[in-house]
Amino acid sequence: MTTTVKLSKLTLSPINVRRRPDDLLEIPQMAADLEARGVLQNLLVTPVKKPRGTFEVFDGGRRLRGLLMLAERGTIDPETYDVPVKVLVGDEATLSETSTAANFHQLKMTPAEECRAFQYFIGLNNDIDGVAKRFGLTRRFVEGRLRLATLAEPIFEALSEGTITLDVAKAYASTENQEKQLLVWNSYGTSYANADTIRRVIANETMKSTDPVAILVGEDRYAEAGGKIDRDLFSDSGDKWVNPEIAQRLAADIMEAEAKRIGEELGLAWIRPIASNYTHSAATGLYRVILPQPDFTEAQLARLDAIAQRQEAIAEEMDDETIDEDAYKALDQEYDALSEEEHALHNIPPVLPDEIKPLVGAFLKLTPRGEMVLDTEYYSEEPVSIGGADENGEDDHGDGAGGGGSTGPGGSYTPPAPPPEAIAPGGKPLSARLYDELAMQRRDVLAATLLSHPALALDYALFVMIDDRASTFSAYGSTIRARSPQDPVSGDQPTTRARGYLAEAHDGLDASWLEHKSEVDRFEAFRALDDDSKAAWLAYIVAMSLEAKASYRAEQCPLHNRLATIMDVDVASWWRPTSENFFDRISKGSILTLLADVGGVALTARHATMKKSEISESCAKLFAGEAIVEPEVRDAALAWVPDAMRFLDKTEADDLEPAEGDPEEQAIVEPEDAEEVGVAGVDETVSGACEIEAESPDQDALAA
Repeated sequence: MTTTVKLSKLTLSPINVRRRPDDLLEIPQMAADLEARGVLQNLLVTPVKKPRGTFEVFDGGRRLRGLLMLAERGTIDPETYDVPVKVLVGDEATLSETSTAANFHQLKMTPAEECRAFQYFIGLNNDIDGVAKRFGLTRRFVEGRLRLATLAEPIFEALSEGTITLDVAKAYASTENQEKQLLVWNSYGTSYANADTIRRVIANETMKSTDPVAILVGEDRYAEAGGKIDRDLFSDSGDKWVNPEIAQRLAADIMEAEAKRIGEELGLAWIRPIASNYTHSAATGLYRVILPQPDFTEAQLARLDAIAQRQEAIAEEMDDETIDEDAYKALDQEYDALSEEEHALHNIPPVLPDEIKPLVGAFLKLTPRGEMVLDTEYYSEEPVSIGGADENGEDDHGDGAGGGGSTGPGGSYTPPAPPPEAIAPGGKPLSARLYDELAMQRRDVLAATLLSHPALALDYALFVMIDDRASTFSAYGSTIRARSPQDPVSGDQPTTRARGYLAEAHDGLDASWLEHKSEVDRFEAFRALDDDSKAAWLAYIVAMSLEAKASYRAEQCPLHNRLATIMDVDVASWWRPTSENFFDRISKGSILTLLADVGGVALTARHATMKKSEISESCAKLFAGEAIVEPEVRDAALAWVPDAMRFLDKTEADDLEPAEGDPEEQAIVEPEDAEEVGVAGVDETVSGACEIEAESPDQDALAA
């Protein structure tokens, strides 16, 4: 029998099959729908004896709770609100079976159907907030479904058919650029690829809105310059800026202008902006100027003596046990204030002499909050004498900033010569960041090759684990001891064949044993894998334990080099230099020297009149085998890799001789011409500043 019953006469039946606490999360949505459209489907009820005239709802519990929520809000009156119901009478087993059947055959809308539905509703009145309110959803949820509705057609069809999961679809929808979606889709298609992999590939070559460079530039200035933004509606990690080169150019202009202003105001020789909060890498090869502490004036000496006398008197007064608590507290505060004053007198910042200002400079840093701050340390390109000669007649120089150097008897600092593999073609040193990135990419090549040598991986793993127990020296180039590698550079890295191969290899592993919940079940399932599957897991785990380099210094791991020699690793087949990962990061002179080595004077002459960006683009094609050149030049270009990417046994490393010249001159990165780098007056190290992403605190602490 179908009828209506007042809401106040309905209660939830204990035989209702829906018992999940999760249902409570859907009640606000149900209430919003009931408020907008009313009860569209009858509730199934059965009469109860006491109190007379009441009914228990054994199907429609969520609708009942939604109505009760509206009653609590005062939206409806439970005493007068009529609820359409269908009254059924039967024993408890029959009613429970009916409740089960009614819920069992309900079909929930798929995410794809929700996308199309919201797209239709929004198209009627363009009111996202109104649709969200009517369905009891958040605006962000509706916007997310609308974003999914704009997926490239093949991807949306895969979502509709259930070929890909909702998480994978969200990963594709992390960008609005359908061309980029299809580019990744054509690479991965319906083959297994997790959402993290898709999101990582799509996010490549973008900049997060939380990046210090992005904060400095600001969204309005970036958009005015033509920059595009991908709103990430499925995570809280920040939107993606699709044109990071625009943000980097704007940041370089902002920091250059500020550096020029500060330099003119302070009268320093130079102010170099760097997109980092740490000057360690940028100061390589420079001399840190140590300023002498200023002598105390007679007034300051007298004040220090007065402070010492007063503190002695306070200490005697505080030793008196008869002193009351308030007086003791006041004396304690006075003692602390005097200590702070004494500390300030002993730490008066040294004054930079006017005659030294034209010889020194400082770095304009960019903090993680996107703020420009002038570093308090001064540096010079040549040793600077502060305060004349000492009693032995030797100049008193500041110590160096290059790291690993030594200070002579008179304080003269001699920076160490970089190792041979850290020198670019032409004799100039690679920047510290570029060397670190190449070390990581070189590690990926070794890791990708190690995947096909599980027996060698096993030998390597056993050796590291056993030898580490017996020896105090643990520079094995691996974290097989259950430590994760600490990469020297944070943030997104250039896409390489080796890195992509490692991700695909992971996706191809037999991960069925991971589906079990308990450790014992997972262990037994893993034991049941065949030997080939176990060997593949072993090779992958060992490969992913490889460290990029032994420490923050520019040096290779000898054990890595030996592994590569055994496997005969061909780096050139895994890694090619591109504008992004190499040519944009070295000087024009280094590139021309490299071209001379590969193709002779004729090849160099063809590029000598080009701008730096044009040479970089041309070299990217040449070294990828895409340029039309003589066969011998093409072969030489395809075989070339920088020494920082080569795996060298000790005998090979000894054959690399540093370029002739003064080590101190080699350690200083010379400035590019303003026309070449596109930013006037900015040193090459600095021109790359806005390409450098802020490192994480842990990495910064390590580098410092």
